[in-house]
Amino acid sequence: MGLTDYDADETIHQRKREAGMPMIDKALAATGILLAALATVFPWYAFLNQDKFTMPALWQGSTRDLPEKPARSVVSVSPLAMSDMDGETVAAIDQLTTATVPTLGGSPAAGGAAPEGLEQPFPGKSGFKLMHVANGRALIEDTAGMYIVRIGSILPDNTRLATLEERDGHWVMITSSGEVYKAD
Repeated sequence: MGLTDYDADETIHQRKREAGMPMIDKALAATGILLAALATVFPWYAFLNQDKFTMPALWQGSTRDLPEKPARSVVSVSPLAMSDMDGETVAAIDQLTTATVPTLGGSPAAGGAAPEGLEQPFPGKSGFKLMHVANGRALIEDTAGMYIVRIGSILPDNTRLATLEERDGHWVMITSSGEVYKAD
């Protein structure tokens, strides 16, 4: 029996397979091995050289001075102080007085005592209770959740925690308004 065209094609294909892997397959395999090696080594390099891979510190202890300009006497001007108001501007200004401004001489900010009635309590009952005290901190609970506070912290009733004391074997929390809360 002689060789047919079919047998000749098979021989050629077998020789190509035996010749080896194509160059592109070799390049892809080498690239994959190289990426795997880098993925293994780089985390260790970053771990051992942390100073090269850290985020820069913000501000780095330097301060920025304010510009040395004279202070401005007027920051903003009220529309009522404008001298050339037209009809549209006058119509846009609310003429209803909604608050009072204390006089400069008698204002509490000038050093005088606050008049009776200005120190108003926070509206509604505070509704929080002292749960536990440890290490100068107190655990309080209200309807919104539980909070850890310390002396000087703002409480849910808008007062500050003044002191934590132990009285008769129980911890007591005293607020800036004088309220006393006893731990359960």
